[in-house]
Amino acid sequence: MSTINTIIIDDEPKAIEVLQRYANDTDIIEVKNSFRDPVKAVDYLQNNKIDLIFLDINMPKLNGIEFLNVLDQKPKVIFTTAYSEYALESYDYNTVDYLLKPIDFKRFLKAVTKAKKMMSSEPKKEVARQETETDKIIYIKSGPQLHKIRVDEILYLEKDGNYLTFYTTDKKILSRQNMKDIFEILSPTEFIRVHKSYVVAIKHMEIIESHQIRMGNIKIPVGRNYREDLMKIVE
Repeated sequence: MSTINTIIIDDEPKAIEVLQRYANDTDIIEVKNSFRDPVKAVDYLQNNKIDLIFLDINMPKLNGIEFLNVLDQKPKVIFTTAYSEYALESYDYNTVDYLLKPIDFKRFLKAVTKAKKMMSSEPKKEVARQETETDKIIYIKSGPQLHKIRVDEILYLEKDGNYLTFYTTDKKILSRQNMKDIFEILSPTEFIRVHKSYVVAIKHMEIIESHQIRMGNIKIPVGRNYREDLMKIVE
């Protein structure tokens, strides 16, 4: 893991100075900012990505616990205080450690090493854009042509001999394909086979009966061998 981005919140300038000096002696954390007023830190956190806060508890205006309750997204916290009576309550939060003042360097180093270990073991959050159902596009070959179809617009597929007809919200496309291969291009979590000749889009099913599925005026037969699997998705 790279350097941990950190801020210090403490109403005592000397306490901030000590933590900043300790931070400079290790490459585990990088202090991005420090605040004597926790209210100003709230504004800063709304616009900046911070992994860890060194947070005093006993402060005027807003104590450390109240400060955390204001935040929607709570970074990990190392509490720094002269008062041990807050220790139990502090562990209800995203607490890495609880340091009693005066803090010596060895105790500080143990706390930041613990923070690094905790963060390294957490699964990484993917920021990559998640593909939604409406994003999914497939191309269906029909004779010499390739037709572009949005998956969320497919209502159902009908088999006739060696051909499949894709019925969408606004068109139908005939393609020479086998029914058994269809789930190589369509997700079985979004489509289900309900008959030897029909596959339907789960999201478009409106009424499910023992012998048929209705989609508006469309009626799709349900085969006896497929009824049990169909009912499992609505149980």
